[in-house]
Amino acid sequence: MKMPKTVMRYCHKCNKHTEHKVFPVKKKAASSLKYGSKVRARLRGRARGMGNLGRYSKPAVTKWKMTGKKGTKKTDLRYQCSVCSKVSAQRKGFRTKKLEFT
Repeated sequence: MKMPKTVMRYCHKCNKHTEHKVFPVKKKAASSLKYGSKVRARLRGRARGMGNLGRYSKPAVTKWKMTGKKGTKKTDLRYQCSVCSKVSAQRKGFRTKKLEFT
């Protein structure tokens, strides 16, 4: 997807519409303490708390299967005001395979 390097946007600090520079932010690696990681660990038979970690209390999970990853990642864009240099994040990311700034 092609996107302009600069866009006119509302700046909350300047309190008016100014030109903003658009730049992507690198995604960070997922932490092992995130909610999703704990859910997956629980389904694999770990992180269950006290006792025997649920190893012998239930039959083996046979039908559950982890699915593959998605084909695209959501964009994480930042907008920098050309007047006051305040950086603001985009509200909602959109899925795209390749992002090109023109």
